[in-house]
Amino acid sequence: MSDAAKGAAGPTIPITIEFTGGLELLFGNERKHKVSLPASMEDGNPTNIAYLLPYLVDNLMQDQRKEMFIMEDNVRPGILVLINDADWELEGEEKYELQAGDTIVFVSTLHGG
Repeated sequence: MSDAAKGAAGPTIPITIEFTGGLELLFGNERKHKVSLPASMEDGNPTNIAYLLPYLVDNLMQDQRKEMFIMEDNVRPGILVLINDADWELEGEEKYELQAGDTIVFVSTLHGG
């Protein structure tokens, strides 16, 4: 049976997403979200942060201003991303392969003035 014939219902990865520093306003004023993502992407590779970002925009974001969170298919400058309390730059940024139980935190460092 081909991979396509198996259908989309396969193993999933439960993770926690948190938004702080004002970003929660874009996501229905909820700071913490529990989501389950497919364990692998359509190309068969493990699900990573690059997959997560458009997923968040399409499935969790309630504000229409996508550019407040995503810019050029990546996190907007001024948003700090933590993977299990470590800066995502130490973990490979959008290439980081998500693991069950991960906590991904998005913190806006931009302030009006």
